[in-house]
Amino acid sequence: MKRSEINKIISDATEFIESFKFALPPFAYWSALEWESKGPECAEIRDNMLGWDITDFGSGRFNEIGLVLLTIRNGNMDNPAYQKEYAEKLLISRENQVCPMHFHWSKMEDIINRGGGFLMMKLYNSTHDDGLADTDVTISRDGVRVTVPAGTVLELAPGESVTLPPRLYHSFWAKEGLGTVLIGEVSRINNDNIDNRFYEAVGRFPSIEEDEPPRRLLFSEYPR
Repeated sequence: MKRSEINKIISDATEFIESFKFALPPFAYWSALEWESKGPECAEIRDNMLGWDITDFGSGRFNEIGLVLLTIRNGNMDNPAYQKEYAEKLLISRENQVCPMHFHWSKMEDIINRGGGFLMMKLYNSTHDDGLADTDVTISRDGVRVTVPAGTVLELAPGESVTLPPRLYHSFWAKEGLGTVLIGEVSRINNDNIDNRFYEAVGRFPSIEEDEPPRRLLFSEYPR
């Protein structure tokens, strides 16, 4: 991805989130220059991967296969001194922009449609060898236990949510014609370096062509 594209995506995402009167934490606005002055007092932000995360999953086609993520809070499996056993993210999915089929080895998560269009989500159980199972899927939709056939596509209207246990395959996108979706994620500790299993191999973090200076740093770019 080009840096200019990432800069524009973060700018648009900030405006979109703020349109819902959702106030972001200060570090979401820090510039690359401001980060140069941040010392050990910001270790929790660096160590726990808080901040912006823009990915095209190695596709080179962000508008078709991609996702905007902003991790607001997170614990750390390797450092219990942070004393958090939970995480919270905001995600933004555009119409027909797919987040590829994947599951998490250990993370349970609530995926919440916070506003905008309808969130579409396809679900499969995983097999013992990490394939797609043909068995019925049982999940909780806003506290209601629901069983659906393998490969069912759920529609989540604004305000609706689904709880996803570990090893449950899911992909999602915003329904065509109804606009971009602001997604909330509340989960156990998140670690994108080790806890994602994609059904088809993808690149989780983008390679970046530096065609202009960064306005905001991705969480993977913070100076140590």
